[in-house]
Amino acid sequence: MSNVVVVYHSGYGHTRVMAEAVARGVEQHPGSTCRLISVEDVDAQWAHLHAADAIIFGAPTYMGSASASFKNFMEATAAFYLAQPWRDKLAAGFTNSGSLCGDKLNTLLQMAVFAAQHSMIWVGLDLLPARSSSGVFDGQLNRLGSSLGAMAQSNVEQAPGDAPPPEDRCTAAHLGERVARLAERMNSSSA
Repeated sequence: MSNVVVVYHSGYGHTRVMAEAVARGVEQHPGSTCRLISVEDVDAQWAHLHAADAIIFGAPTYMGSASASFKNFMEATAAFYLAQPWRDKLAAGFTNSGSLCGDKLNTLLQMAVFAAQHSMIWVGLDLLPARSSSGVFDGQLNRLGSSLGAMAQSNVEQAPGDAPPPEDRCTAAHLGERVARLAERMNSSSA
């Protein structure tokens, strides 16, 4: 059993789709619960973040880094930084951009460093990159080949109901389930 929070920003709805997929993955693990918190609503939700076993961060990649709204959330944590309420919690991350690369790795690195500053333990993907000689991935996970976290690509002209593609959503769900499973393992070993 684990208590996971997904805290995210979504400018156009595509990253929210990923957050919902991560939450579904968390809840696929028996006994695990997940709370979605938008960074716009975080001021009333700090207690849930502090009580969580794991926190999964999500932000779109804009201009090669996390969105300004997500960075505002990161900076707001300075208020409790010295108290270290997130010490030894699991952390993971996901991001989305309009192009295949979009410099998404930089956003995941930014999240991983942020987690390390809060003395958290980062969880990456345990998936090999998908392989396709034709550009068709037919449901394979980790279509964009990330190790650090879940990446998604949403064509900018597509609505959140159509993008990101199913492979990216399933990769996000896989990350959520993995974090929930590892959080439960950590909880049982410390009991």
